[in-house]
Amino acid sequence: MSCRPGFWLPLKGIGRFAIRYIETMQRVRPSKTSVLSEELLEYGTRWLSRRDPALRRVVKEFGTPPMWAREAGFSTLLHIILEQQVSLASARAAHTKLLEVASPLTPPRFLALDDSTLKAVGFSRQKTLYGRELARSIVDGLLDLSALVSMDDATVRSELIKIKGIGRWTADIYLLMVLRRPDIWPAGDLALAVAAQNVKRLKTRPTPDQLDKLALAWSPWRAVAARILWHHYLSELV
Repeated sequence: MSCRPGFWLPLKGIGRFAIRYIETMQRVRPSKTSVLSEELLEYGTRWLSRRDPALRRVVKEFGTPPMWAREAGFSTLLHIILEQQVSLASARAAHTKLLEVASPLTPPRFLALDDSTLKAVGFSRQKTLYGRELARSIVDGLLDLSALVSMDDATVRSELIKIKGIGRWTADIYLLMVLRRPDIWPAGDLALAVAAQNVKRLKTRPTPDQLDKLALAWSPWRAVAARILWHHYLSELV
C-alpha cells in the first residue's frame, strides 16, 4: 500500500489509529498486488461514503460490509464455476455434495470421478466439462494457482480466462474474494446490477458496460463498492 513515493506501509498489523492517520494524508492508494485487509476495507468504505451519497446511505443503514473472503485453491475456483448463472444456494449444495465424495478435493481426485457421480452431486454436463478443463490445466502445469498472488490484476485475469469455462466474471470473483484485490469490479454480476439500480435510483437495470462506467468514480476501491452493494442486496432480501 503505497502512501507516497519511497514509503511502504505493510498491510499486516495496521490498526485503526494508523488508518485514521493515513486518511489525513489523503493519499492511500492500493498497489497492483495489494491485499484488502479488514482495516483497509473499513478505510475504503469511509472513502466511498464521503464521495458518493448513495453508498453513504447504504453504509449508514447496514454498516461496513463483510469481507466475504474465500480460501485460495482449486476447490474454491471450482465452486465459483458452479456459481455461474445459478443461485448461490444450489452451487453451494453441489459443492458440499462433491466434498462428500472427494475430500480433500484435488485436481487428480476430481478427474477420477465419472460422469454419473458428478451428475449425482449436481454438476451439469457443461460444468463437468469446465471442471475437468480446470483440473487438467493444473495437473498439466498450465495453471499455477499459487503463483497468482504475485501477479497484477490484469495478468491474473489473463491467466485464468485461458481456461475453458472461465470468463471475466469468474476471474474477477476469484480476484475479489480470494486474492482480495481492492479495485476489482465484476461488472457481469447480476446482484450488483440489481443493487446498483436500487441504490443509485436508476430507471433501468444497468448493463455490464454501464456498470463499468458507473464504477469508474469508485476506483481505486471498486471491490469495496461491490461489497457495499452486495451488502445492500442481501440485507434487503432478509
